[in-house]
Amino acid sequence: MEQRKRAERNRTITLTAREMSQYKQGLLRLDSPVTKEQIINRTICQDLYTVTPFLPNKFVDLLFVDPPYNLTKDFNGTAFRKRCLDDYVSWIESWLSKLVGILKPTASVYICSDWRCSTAVHTVAGKYFKVRNRITWEREKGRGAQRNWKNASEDIWFCTVSDNYTFNLEAVKLRRKVMAPYTYENGQPKDWENSDRGNFRLTHPSNLWTDITVPFWSMPENTDHPTQKPEKLLAKIVLASSNPGEVVFDPFLGSGTTSVVAKKLGRLFAGVERDEAYCCLAEKRLRMAETDNSIQGYCDGTFWERNTLQNQIASQTSRRSKAARLMTDQFALFESKT
Repeated sequence: MEQRKRAERNRTITLTAREMSQYKQGLLRLDSPVTKEQIINRTICQDLYTVTPFLPNKFVDLLFVDPPYNLTKDFNGTAFRKRCLDDYVSWIESWLSKLVGILKPTASVYICSDWRCSTAVHTVAGKYFKVRNRITWEREKGRGAQRNWKNASEDIWFCTVSDNYTFNLEAVKLRRKVMAPYTYENGQPKDWENSDRGNFRLTHPSNLWTDITVPFWSMPENTDHPTQKPEKLLAKIVLASSNPGEVVFDPFLGSGTTSVVAKKLGRLFAGVERDEAYCCLAEKRLRMAETDNSIQGYCDGTFWERNTLQNQIASQTSRRSKAARLMTDQFALFESKT
């Protein structure tokens, strides 16, 4: 990958030539059928069309797909060319149809798109899965337009293989600031928390996500991949639609966000990416996750709104103080008995 001159505080994850050489050794390439155990927690560096014939049947609990949108885009020297919508529909079907067999009957599927190709994704997904919802998330970034509305959102189609599927509601509730702190007659809060950290309410997750921040240069998860998805976005999907120890699969892995988040949240994972440099970035990020499993915007088992970092820090401090007091009390009780 091209080496750029970075600002002093730039935290973008990059690769040295030595790291490239090191991480290349751990990449997997398939030329014959494999078992689930042979590809779990591995990065497959290969074209998806050559991989699908060798993948095991019914081993995936959660499929996350972030394919190239119907735009002309450069991915580290490999260009994806915009095509007419019918051709884009055919392209989606050419690989999505081959992934149906790797899914368990209880699996969930999430497919990303922008507004231009959202109908194409819906059309193909509806042929193979039960379409449950369309999530729209605010990208927060986007170029201004003089004669149009600024494009600052993307879609994610939520589907399932059957009516028997996982959805962990409590795991993905969002902690929001309370604007109208209603109370009972005795002064106690109505379904919100009153604390020294502020007034917050845990709210049900909707299909409109406005709490996502697209990775940028000062975020420790940022890479040079042009369409990198935020770890927080993946965390919502992984926590909602899989359980610890289950398998998360990404056929367009990019710089590895899906695998990294799955690892941080105690899931098994596998992913396919054709570009070797992106695969090595994924491997580096997986190595980094061994010593840092934090996810920006997800703290103490809770998703937080944007611009609440100080509240999150206060929450962690309070939790650690409580844990320390509990440990001290337990030690004192032990001492009194000995």
